[in-house]
Amino acid sequence: MSKSKLAYIFPGQGSQYVSMGKTLFDNFKVAKDTFEEADDALGLKISSLCFNGPEADLKLTYNTQPAILTASIAALRVLSSETTLKPSLLAGHSLGEYSALVAADVLNFRDAVRLVKARGKYMDEAVPAGTGGMAAILGMEKDKVEELCKEASKGEVVVPANFNCPGQIVISGHAGAVTRAVDLAKEKGAKTILIPVSAPSHSPLMDPAGERLSKELEKIGVMDIKYPVISNAEADFYPSKDKVADLLIGQLSHPVRWEESIAKALFFGTEAFVEVGPGKVLCGLLKRINREIKSFNIEDVDSLNALQNTFKAYPPSP
Repeated sequence: MSKSKLAYIFPGQGSQYVSMGKTLFDNFKVAKDTFEEADDALGLKISSLCFNGPEADLKLTYNTQPAILTASIAALRVLSSETTLKPSLLAGHSLGEYSALVAADVLNFRDAVRLVKARGKYMDEAVPAGTGGMAAILGMEKDKVEELCKEASKGEVVVPANFNCPGQIVISGHAGAVTRAVDLAKEKGAKTILIPVSAPSHSPLMDPAGERLSKELEKIGVMDIKYPVISNAEADFYPSKDKVADLLIGQLSHPVRWEESIAKALFFGTEAFVEVGPGKVLCGLLKRINREIKSFNIEDVDSLNALQNTFKAYPPSP
């Protein structure tokens, strides 16, 4: 691998698993301090939930979001302390955008972990249990999915929510409308996967959550952007700290334009991506976007060692 510009990308909800971050916690003081800082900020043992579960509690949106953010920032701090790697830009998928903003020193970690716990709570409370849904539509083009949603709506809400990669678009909205869209997609020959979530993320049904989140954002300080950060809602770089609150509020009810965000990163000159945090979901999406993209991850001691060995002889460009 030649010298390269690196992008750090951060995972969102769905990447959580019991034991995430444990080997970093056990082996690096900076990771241990990160989990303890989150415990103190939240007034609860989010570290114990990450390491021991139970899985059912870890899957609750208002727990999942601070848990993934904490595990991601612990991994980032280990990466920063144990390697000379520096990112040229940052991005995160949905919740992961908050991790990216912490990495860019835009949001204070303590503020961010409290903010995403509130975000998860507001998302859950925005729509009564059982009335919202999400599903992945596989093998269908963007314009066809948009037509499908219009046809299936019948007075309810169903919209594209995640443009993840070619052939994978997630839809979100009222449960009945999502079911109708899934049935129509199957009729048209597409594969579908229902996603077991309670909150129909990235749809207009999240507007009430956005209104409540805006009040939380008013309470916290937003700092100048240290590294370029790509926003989900616009698939473009944050222009200034003044747009942070608006883009985070808008993100809740607008689609995640992930494929376009990666295209933006590549246009910017990115040659390799490091997924920082639990799992390899984003590495998988990168391969679907472009099989030539180089991607790595850091979530535990083994992946850290692999990353160090890969980049030992090839420090990235500034």
